[in-house]
Amino acid sequence: QVQLVESGGGLVQAGGSLSLSCAASGRTFGDYAMGWFRQAPGKEREFVGYINWSGGYTYYATSVKGRFTISRDNTKNTVHLQMNSLKPEDTAVYYCAIQRSRRTVVGGTLPNAYDYWGQGTQVTVSS
Repeated sequence: QVQLVESGGGLVQAGGSLSLSCAASGRTFGDYAMGWFRQAPGKEREFVGYINWSGGYTYYATSVKGRFTISRDNTKNTVHLQMNSLKPEDTAVYYCAIQRSRRTVVGGTLPNAYDYWGQGTQVTVSS
């Protein structure tokens, strides 16, 4: 069974940084792209960023591009989301997800490209 466990959320002031991690098990991690999504209260889940199976390609939502960086360590089955210059509008529950298909070529900006999700971790940015 696939399990994804996020960690690293918390409270930070605007302009600060946080790093999230997601540990995966139950699937050959290095064969699958990973995504990060977030959901703020009263809003739909939105795409944050994506990293392909090898780690050689990343893609970000416009709202976070230049501030957030996704990386992965396939030897440790983990993916990371480094968030810098945080804004109050970044406040949300952040989720990592693993794609349902192996070694996809195109990115995954839609939730239905992913079949397993973490439990989520809260990120709160105060103004």
